[in-house]
Amino acid sequence: MDTTIQVSKNLQKELLKRKFFNKETYEEVIWDLIEDNQELSEQTKKEIAQSRAEYKAGKTHTLAKIKKEMAK
Repeated sequence: MDTTIQVSKNLQKELLKRKFFNKETYEEVIWDLIEDNQELSEQTKKEIAQSRAEYKAGKTHTLAKIKKEMAK
């Protein structure tokens, strides 16, 4: 069920500034804002910690190195 809400002109201007592209709906903008404020899942936190550990251990590759390897 769709619903109409009223927002002030100031809020409408702020939402408009947050659009990534012209045809993006205000609903999409609001969902993006909600998502940005949600807590990361425990699985995501573990994966971030693992990635940081791999980076510190030097287990990373530069984009240039990968491109060079792919060109072979």
